Amino acid sequence: MYGTGSLKHIVILGGGTAGWMTAASLGHRYRRSGIRITVVESSAIGTIGVGEATIPTLRAFYHGLGMSDYEVIAATNASCKLGIRFSGWAGEGSRFIHPFGGFGQDMAATEFHHIFNAARRRGMPGPLDDYALGAALAKAGKFALPSPSRETWTQFDWALHFDAGLFANHMRDFAVKAGVHRIDAILKNVRLSPESGFIEALELDSGEGVEGDLFVDCSGFQALLIGKGLSVGYEDYGRWLFCDSAVAQQSERVEAPNSFTEVTARPAGWQWHIPLQHRSGNGHVYSSAHMPDEDAIRILGDTLPGKAVTEPRIIRFRPGRRINAWEKNCVAIGLSSGFLEPLESTSIALIQTGIERLQMLLPVDGYDPVAIDEHNDMAKREFERTRDFIILHYKLNRRDGDFWHKAAAMDVPDTLARKMELYRSRGHFVRYRWEMFHPASWLAIYAGFGVWPDSVDPAVTQMSDIEADLNLKAIRDRIADAVQAAPPHQAFLDHCNRLARGAASIQGA
Repeated sequence: MYGTGSLKHIVILGGGTAGWMTAASLGHRYRRSGIRITVVESSAIGTIGVGEATIPTLRAFYHGLGMSDYEVIAATNASCKLGIRFSGWAGEGSRFIHPFGGFGQDMAATEFHHIFNAARRRGMPGPLDDYALGAALAKAGKFALPSPSRETWTQFDWALHFDAGLFANHMRDFAVKAGVHRIDAILKNVRLSPESGFIEALELDSGEGVEGDLFVDCSGFQALLIGKGLSVGYEDYGRWLFCDSAVAQQSERVEAPNSFTEVTARPAGWQWHIPLQHRSGNGHVYSSAHMPDEDAIRILGDTLPGKAVTEPRIIRFRPGRRINAWEKNCVAIGLSSGFLEPLESTSIALIQTGIERLQMLLPVDGYDPVAIDEHNDMAKREFERTRDFIILHYKLNRRDGDFWHKAAAMDVPDTLARKMELYRSRGHFVRYRWEMFHPASWLAIYAGFGVWPDSVDPAVTQMSDIEADLNLKAIRDRIADAVQAAPPHQAFLDHCNRLARGAASIQGA
């Protein structure tokens, strides 16, 4: 144990999504503990702020703060997200959806994907995502809240597309009400203890020195504390994730927003389209080694769904992670701790799990090396497992072109190779602790690229082919009926906005 004083002051460097999510969560959790929390951010420095798609864990995060879905939807001009539609990844003209939720219904104590695989070999028609209610709702432009039924085929989850700047503001307002102090200033110097090497204070351009016991680095790619201040190294994932650039641009909304994120393959990367209530978010992620910036900008501009409302903005990134997310008395959360790429909307989810680990192992009475090692091990494993899931998309691609051929031919990490081998041979999903994506997500990607186990699980012989096919048809029919009865996505958004206005009028009365 080193640094045996009690924790009295937590200083967060950087606002934006990471800083204010951290401040909101810590402020809410420790509001009666006597721990003071300060956020240092500069209104003169912008944030990355293009990550507008989330996964369902975010809803659990703001529910934990006492916020409702309709409140956040209205405050951030959000739309609902039932999954991601991949266009062109399995070849030109191909499409499949990775939904938030499972597929079909287990039968005779046999997992659904084994039953589907056997039926597929018999020529049973229809893609796997026909057996996912969330995917079917998304394709039809519908939205409904999940049913309380325990039948597997009814189960799905959902997330949000939102304006990242508005979300950060919403978190900031909540944090300030919870007692978090905000300082608007620019960091000039990080003062370290000459004896321990710990951070003693942040020296600001205002002349103020902000001392603290624990410092949280939410300064983005600059990593001003963990990287520049404490010289913690960075592990590069560029040998597997070739994309290192993105161009982002907002456009006018031209139609009712879809309830899914559109992800379209391009010659040297991919393009996102994220529908909000008031506009659309668009971006083109690419490898600068395979495409010049001007071509990336042109491709994005030529495919915008509506008139551009901002100029294109180039963002550079380096896929990888900080060697240690926790060093001495500093914890990195958000982009300062690492970045993979926007595919599968993992950045905000990684912020959330970083906050969870910090709260789990908060150094209340000093810095225990065992706790720090545990935190760093969990962060490392989660980054690697999330990395492997993203690599899978590139490895399985069926496109032409140098970028895509190189991705398909690459040697993947041993951890991913093992998962792929066990799935191909047995239809088995390996799942570890601190793994973000469940087996259903892996199944969605495998199936979308046409990858199935090499053999049929013998358990499927517990029912006849006729019985299995009738059950599969019944699932498809029940999903079709549920979709037919569901309201349009826009109707649900309108309902949320009415609820938010009603709540606001009651609070203001």
